[in-house]
Amino acid sequence: MTRQQFGFLAGFLLVAVWALGGAGAVTAAALAGLAGWLLVRVLDGDATVAGFADRVGAARRR
Repeated sequence: MTRQQFGFLAGFLLVAVWALGGAGAVTAAALAGLAGWLLVRVLDGDATVAGFADRVGAARRR
């Protein structure tokens, strides 16, 4: 599946959830998807918790 196809599918599913369940359901679905994406990035080694902490800490020091 290409990135474009995946993007289309994700957008379609979010709109379908919105149509069936309302704005609260689509917000919950989007947050669950984001949490899953972050978890997979960490498990694959593409992102580290320490790296996220460094980014948040740097923004507060500016």
